[in-house]
Amino acid sequence: MTAQRASLSPTVRIAAGQGFWGDWLEAPYRQVTGGPIDYLMMDYLAEVTMSIMQKQKSRDPSLGYATDFVPLMERILPTLAERGIKVTANAGGVNPRACAEAVAAAARALGLAGKLKIGILTGDDLLGRLDGLLARGHQLRNLDTGRPLRDVRDRVLSANAYLGAWPVVEALRRDADIVITGRVTDTGLTLAPMIHAFGWRPDDWDLLAAGTVAGHTIECGAQCSGGNCLVEWQRIPDLANVGYPIVAAHPDGTFEITKHAGTGGRITVAGVTEQLVYEMGNPAEYITPDCVADFTTIRLAQAGKDRVRVSGVRGRPATDKLKVSIAYSYGYKAVGSLVYAWPDAYKKAKAADRVLRQRLKDLGLGFEAMLSEFVGADATHGPLALASAPLGELPEVQLRIGVRSPDRAAVERFTREIAPLILNGPPSVTGFAGGRPKPEQIVAYWPALVDKRMVEPCVEIVDV
Repeated sequence: MTAQRASLSPTVRIAAGQGFWGDWLEAPYRQVTGGPIDYLMMDYLAEVTMSIMQKQKSRDPSLGYATDFVPLMERILPTLAERGIKVTANAGGVNPRACAEAVAAAARALGLAGKLKIGILTGDDLLGRLDGLLARGHQLRNLDTGRPLRDVRDRVLSANAYLGAWPVVEALRRDADIVITGRVTDTGLTLAPMIHAFGWRPDDWDLLAAGTVAGHTIECGAQCSGGNCLVEWQRIPDLANVGYPIVAAHPDGTFEITKHAGTGGRITVAGVTEQLVYEMGNPAEYITPDCVADFTTIRLAQAGKDRVRVSGVRGRPATDKLKVSIAYSYGYKAVGSLVYAWPDAYKKAKAADRVLRQRLKDLGLGFEAMLSEFVGADATHGPLALASAPLGELPEVQLRIGVRSPDRAAVERFTREIAPLILNGPPSVTGFAGGRPKPEQIVAYWPALVDKRMVEPCVEIVDV
């Protein structure tokens, strides 16, 4: 790290605003108004989210992105412009351009024309290129099973490569105030501002790994600042006013995890550690498009109230592959439930389950899978719940039973066999939750790898 590079910016503050599509809408507003930040990072995309967005786009070409991102941005755009806060968000889904156009229209309506630039990042969507890739010998084998994608090609719904931080960096270097992307890694949305602020090079592996760890720590929003926290969860203060995390990063790759003063929640070594092990995989090889981070080298220290310092992160060169998230249709499912009341609630629910299964068998219906859960008895911990302690008398138990099959008709018939149990099965059904269930399409996940040379990110800058 040269003195010139380090002097670009002493500290950059990157605030987490969303951890998934559907996260708390108040969080971004509180982050941009609650104290000084430089960037607002918002992560929207999960594997199944891409297939949902692809379906939306197929029905309406103007959709295919996180639609609630637009009114959220409309709410905070004046503050962003006033305070010079930049945004990195993968809310663009499978239609980043339409998302950017909607945000630009909202900005113009607020009188911000000429005051903002929007970066649009595309190139991750491979759905229209799959046949060409397969023809060129890229088999896109399932990482878990080894099967080639040709086995399910006719059922593919979406296919997106995970882009890394560098295309986002390019947008920032071209003066984008808001960067809207498709499938960019969760970590890349945080790493990119650090690369841009500190002038890190593509082969600064330790620094890139540190930025990747920073991104992983805050990618799930309040999950590292008190939400969904196991350690002394009952003593976490004021979760109703939970403060979302902020990375305070330094040019040498060290950083602190903190939050705005006066907010609820808690940032501790234990809580940050819980987030670090979330979806970690091999701790010595956390692979991203930008580098391979070694999580075993991370050092955490409590640096004050609601402040955890992270240091020591080591990294290795990036691989020559990109991960591809592919979603495909995998038949149909349906889930129905009945609630049985005391006395003998559990015994009644078990009896109803036996009766239903026998009737389905007598109808000659076979299912790829059938699962029964007894909510109130074993739905959360399965067999362990009944094995660890004698089952006491429960006031009520919900029988929840689901089936899976490639045959929609079989699943449809299953849905018609639940309601009759109300009158011709065990006594005291108190609730037929949700009415007769409807068959739903199952979207399955197919992880694969593709040569990086086959994916060409495209960055476009548009003025508001």
